[in-house]
Amino acid sequence: MDGEPRFKVHFCAAEGGVRVAYATVGHGPLLVIPPAWISHLELLWQDPAVRALLVPLAARRTLVLYDRPGCGLSDPWPGRQTVDTGARVLRTVVDHLRQDRFELLGVSTAAVASLAFAARHPERVERLIVYGGYADGRQVASARVRAALLELVRAHWGLGSDVLADIFMADADTEVRARFVDLQRGVATAESACELLDQCYEACAEDLLDQVVSPTLVLHRRGDRAIPHRLGRDLAARIPGARLVTLAGRSHLPWAGDSAQVVRAILEFLGEAAAPADDVLTPRQLQVASLVADGLSNRQIARSLGIEERSAEGHVERIRLRLDVRSRAQIAAWWARRGR
Repeated sequence: MDGEPRFKVHFCAAEGGVRVAYATVGHGPLLVIPPAWISHLELLWQDPAVRALLVPLAARRTLVLYDRPGCGLSDPWPGRQTVDTGARVLRTVVDHLRQDRFELLGVSTAAVASLAFAARHPERVERLIVYGGYADGRQVASARVRAALLELVRAHWGLGSDVLADIFMADADTEVRARFVDLQRGVATAESACELLDQCYEACAEDLLDQVVSPTLVLHRRGDRAIPHRLGRDLAARIPGARLVTLAGRSHLPWAGDSAQVVRAILEFLGEAAAPADDVLTPRQLQVASLVADGLSNRQIARSLGIEERSAEGHVERIRLRLDVRSRAQIAAWWARRGR
């Protein structure tokens, strides 16, 4: 992770003394990203696919991420969490950072709490981005499908976590999907996962949409297997002045599949040009890319740089994700186009 922006974990106190873990990374204006699902700040940052999404954004913004109460590094919440809880925790974090205005990126179920916050505190949200979001969790799937998935997670979390990975990360490769399965099983119990999923289905901010006045971008993948595209289209139609951008793909989580298109759409909305590849790749990754272009194998790269073969393999995978390419030949072609 040579040359990557520094990822720092901090804590702040919410209601009743509940400690909320949050992390900052990057530089520039604040872009706050509430937790979308089961999370653990440190484990997420260790995932190359997650970093491939976040690092280009962190080149233009200071990202603020946090673990919802009861997940990851945050303390449990006394009682059931609701949309109102999510909006209050969000306010706790930004108040702690002493930020009057900031940009907000609500992903998946976090979109509902983000919409609620933006409607209630219009003076604080500079711009709002909703990715893979919805206004009413009851519209995500039929009552029968919702009940069946909840029962599966409750009865067999191992199988349930596999099924959720298939739904959330339909376009991800085997390794990326396996890391997500491990994250779910390692961070959440069957009971807590079931409770979180139930909260997703119960989340609703329909009556607040016409009160959102911040400039709003709605991003949604056309084939999203978790949250149907029609729900994103409905959001854009009902939020005053909102812009809808439909992306290709079936994965629900933004770092699965083609994350580069997500980054480009976000940066364009924020008035920023996408970061050039030299900013996206670290100095070490640029070295590795040049060796890939020379036709070296992972073992030969490792010997050349004095690192382990496993590390070389990891660098190549992160380069592939950040450049949004699928093969070593495409990495070599990118290097050749740079004229170096």
